[in-house]
Amino acid sequence: MEEGKVCSSDGNRICEAPKERPVRVYADGIYDLFHFGHARSLEQAKKSFPNTYLLVGCCNDEVTHKFKGKTVMTDSERYESLRHCRWVDEVIPDAPWVLTQEFLDKHHIDYVAHDSLPYADASGAGKDVYEFVKSIGKFKETKRTEGISTSDIIMRIVKDYNQYVMRNLDRGYTRKDLGVSYVREKRLRVNMGLKKLHEKVKKQQEKMGEKIQTVAKTAGVHRNEWVENADRLVAGFLEMFEEGCHKMGTAIRDRLKGQQLRALMHDKEGNDDDDYYYDSDEEYYDDEDDEDED
Repeated sequence: MEEGKVCSSDGNRICEAPKERPVRVYADGIYDLFHFGHARSLEQAKKSFPNTYLLVGCCNDEVTHKFKGKTVMTDSERYESLRHCRWVDEVIPDAPWVLTQEFLDKHHIDYVAHDSLPYADASGAGKDVYEFVKSIGKFKETKRTEGISTSDIIMRIVKDYNQYVMRNLDRGYTRKDLGVSYVREKRLRVNMGLKKLHEKVKKQQEKMGEKIQTVAKTAGVHRNEWVENADRLVAGFLEMFEEGCHKMGTAIRDRLKGQQLRALMHDKEGNDDDDYYYDSDEEYYDDEDDEDED
């Protein structure tokens, strides 16, 4: 990089950018589970100058696992993800953990882009891996995207681990592929079945609640009409009931009259029979008296 005047920006020395050629800006990282937060930081680096050539360095698995920890994606997968980012002009594999002047000279790097927060140097070379770059005025600050990071994504997976295990089992993975025991698999299936049943019941309850609210609203709109219809129905029922009672009373009275008439007629016939036998007795006794007189 051609030497120019040194300016001050946010307390750090910044070298003047070259004007006769594209500014070569370097950004580095692990880029595991490449997400839009990574893409936005690279976009900022790409747009830091009107004419920028963006180089992106990515550490290999050996260095990353040693200083940061295990990654989800392999180094070759992480390299390939970066190559498909629209802001990246060139990917540098096997990038160093701490930048040196030798590395900057080798790739003709004018500026290094990263967020301004100190990045702990796990290698022990210093307190901040970008300490050297900041000291020589070649550090270009970018802003982090809040709410998204590789650690956040992994935390979501860990939090809902059982659901993701069931998701993959349903998609054809075996329990051995997922490192799950036979007992755990069965337990997960039972628990997920119960959860689905609970969700189904909850949805039915919500639907019933919506229907009840709809009926209540309809009742409020048509209340007067319903009351009038109900009054008519009640009045009609009472009228029919009254008419039925009248007919029933008439029938009962007619029946009672018939029964009384038959009773009277029966009593009359009974009295006639008694008179007949009484007269016969009288005749019978008269005969005996006549015989006695003879």
